[in-house]
This record gives sequence, C-alpha cells and structure tokens, in this order.
Amino acid sequence: MSRSSITRSLLSARPGRESPKVREPAKVREPTLSRGGKPHSIRIIGGDWKRTPLPVLDLDGLRPTPDRVRETLFNWLGQELDGQRCLDLFAGSGALGFEAASRGAERVLMVERSGRAVAQLKANQTRLAAKNIEIVEADALRLAAGLAPNSFDVVFLDPPFADQPMLERAIALAAPLVTPGGALYVESGEAIEVAAYPALEGWRIDREGKAGAVRYHLLRRENEE
Repeated sequence: MSRSSITRSLLSARPGRESPKVREPAKVREPTLSRGGKPHSIRIIGGDWKRTPLPVLDLDGLRPTPDRVRETLFNWLGQELDGQRCLDLFAGSGALGFEAASRGAERVLMVERSGRAVAQLKANQTRLAAKNIEIVEADALRLAAGLAPNSFDVVFLDPPFADQPMLERAIALAAPLVTPGGALYVESGEAIEVAAYPALEGWRIDREGKAGAVRYHLLRRENEE
C-alpha cells in the first residue's frame, strides 16, 4: 500500500541580504489542535500501517488509548491478528480498531455514536484504503444487543469513564459476543474485579495493567489456553 510523506524546507537569509520571496507550497490540512496546543493524533504502532499518524478530533470525552498501552495489549494478543474478527465498541478515535486492522484482522467493526467522530473515522479509513473496516454510527449498547453471540474473536470495550452502570451493561452485552478462545479487552478508570460482574462468570483476567488514569484488562474464559 503506498503512502505519501510531505517534507518542508526552510530557507534562511544570508547575512546582510534580504531573503528572496518564495512562493510557499499549498498547505496540507493539519490535525486539529488539542487544548494544549499540540497536534492531536494517534500513531499506528505495528502492522501494514506502522508509524502512520491519523488525525483525531478534540472532543470532550474522547480518550485515545495511549501508545504504550496499545503496544502492550497487542503484545498480549500475539502481535498479528490474521483472519480474526474484531469489534471496537465506543470506538472514539479508532485507535484500537485501526491497530487491529493494520495487524491483519479480517474484519473490524467500529461503533461510535458521535457523528463528528464517525466522520473523522471514515476519513482515516479512506486515507488508509482500509477495506477490512466497517464503521457504524450508532449507540454502542443498542447495537451490541442485536449482534449474534460468538461472532467476534476480540472485543475492545472502552466506555466513558466514571459511568459504572454503562460499564456493567457494556460488559454484559460484550461478553457473549466473544468466540470460545477469544478475548475481551476492557479499559476503565478503576481496576475490574471479575466477581463483581455476573456476566463475567467463568472468565478470568489474563493480563492487566495501569497507565496514568487508565486501567486496562485482557479477559479470557477459564480453562482456555
């Protein structure tokens, strides 16, 4: 897949002389700036689109999964996801879904209810010519309730922080969607205790970690390698 890169050269004036007037090249549209003034973007960690930056909108509640967390997660998952079907609920920036697609996932379904975020996801999909990604503008919980059980190998779950009822409902809907031998990934503001979620009966936390305010967990069913 071809990728283009844009470089800019700066001309400095010679001592004692005025700088010649130079016609500047057409400007490339830059990523939206964050409130901190820095370009707001995600960078794909591995796979076909490794190191590709993707613009992200600066929207309230939009928390792209940090690079080091994604790197750790996909180390846990085995780096490559060849042929796997993935569901990215509460897709937001699409950091997890694009990463999975880059690493060979057969199908990645991204679900996001913000129209503006969906427009950016689709723009990034077009930029990558990613045919293995499907983006749906919908309420994540309502859409998940209508999906067939055991239909995804990996489900990424990153609901809004500090909304415990939503997290409980999301886990209850997501867990049945995971195929035997598959994995459920959950990000939250607090550590998850499997016993506190009836839907996770028969599941275990395979791996977990913490990065700043983010707690992240990879869950699998008991007695599965």
